[in-house]
Amino acid sequence: MEKLDRIQINPKICLGQPIVRGTRITVSVILKLLAGGRSVEDVIELYPELETADVQEAMKYT
Repeated sequence: MEKLDRIQINPKICLGQPIVRGTRITVSVILKLLAGGRSVEDVIELYPELETADVQEAMKYT
């Protein structure tokens, strides 16, 4: 399995859901936006603290 440096799991943050490191933005929120038809650019516009690499790693998370 590929190491995902930007994704973190901490039971004290967002009930242990996978998040983008240094934020409280969950992988599931990102994936739901993308599944709903939003582009990577749209996600970054909604959450400017994210970088393209953050969204790409969220898409790789399984």
